[in-house]
Amino acid sequence: MKRILITGGAGFLGSHLCDRFIKEGYHVIAMDNLITGDLKNIEHLFKLPNFEFYHHDVSKFIHVPGNLDYILHFASPASPIDYLKIPIQTLKVGSLGIHNCLGLARVKGARVLIASTSEVYGDPTVHPQPEEYWGNVNPVGPRGVYDEAKRFQEAMTMAYHTYHGLETRIVRIFNTYGPRQSARAVIPTIITQLANGIEQIKLGDTTPTRDLVFVKDTAEGFIKIAETDSLIGHEINIATENEISVGNLAQHIINQINPNATILQDTDRLRPQNSEVFRLLGSKEKLVQHTGWFPQTTIEDGLLNTIEWFKNPENLKQYKHEIYNV
Repeated sequence: MKRILITGGAGFLGSHLCDRFIKEGYHVIAMDNLITGDLKNIEHLFKLPNFEFYHHDVSKFIHVPGNLDYILHFASPASPIDYLKIPIQTLKVGSLGIHNCLGLARVKGARVLIASTSEVYGDPTVHPQPEEYWGNVNPVGPRGVYDEAKRFQEAMTMAYHTYHGLETRIVRIFNTYGPRQSARAVIPTIITQLANGIEQIKLGDTTPTRDLVFVKDTAEGFIKIAETDSLIGHEINIATENEISVGNLAQHIINQINPNATILQDTDRLRPQNSEVFRLLGSKEKLVQHTGWFPQTTIEDGLLNTIEWFKNPENLKQYKHEIYNV
């Protein structure tokens, strides 16, 4: 049985990766310091003999006994609300955390896949964004703590690949959504407010567009990339090559939950100039070329699945006191 370590394993994406690799027959070790993760995301796995959980901060030395075949580094705050609240920890997990993971991988002879992000492209001037695009990033802007942590993480990973011959893959994830996502993200923010009876949804700027990937597809993409030898040492997008504005996204959700609800643009919540990314649209060409696969879930089906999960009273109650305006 192959063994895999997933850092950030109690988070939104990490927990879905735990599920997916368990399904593939792996022995999964989830590691998380729970600063933004939640044990509720993985409690259904605790009874399984091929699952372990380590409560640990990957910014500190990592020890995992036994062999490891894969390390997936997902540990990091992902919501602007989180990484602006804990900027130092965000930078540390993208620097010290990846250094510790790569060192462990070298000792164990493990393959490494790191969860990078479309945010490494900054506020792009090229659309759609191919992996060869270097980006347009403000390193000292409000989003710099996250963007630069991920860009450093990529550079450190590539250095270990070129200098030590480590088998690595850098996966740039575009905006993923779905069940278990934190209410601090845009889609759950809108859904939970509507599900709790709020009829006037406050948003900041509704014009930015995003390339939205359903979480099941992101997890499947990692399986495909992990198993594709031609992607060793490469960076690769998981993207749909479709975009939707925040305003249209909100209207899609409103139409499915409460068509009588309205959107109120709250000018007090508009972000400062040069701090917003106005258009993210990822190229999927390299993903298709190497794996023959690309995300399959439509935005309509993905939102319906997500809404149904959040509307379940057992799931919604944990978000009742965690409602944020976008």
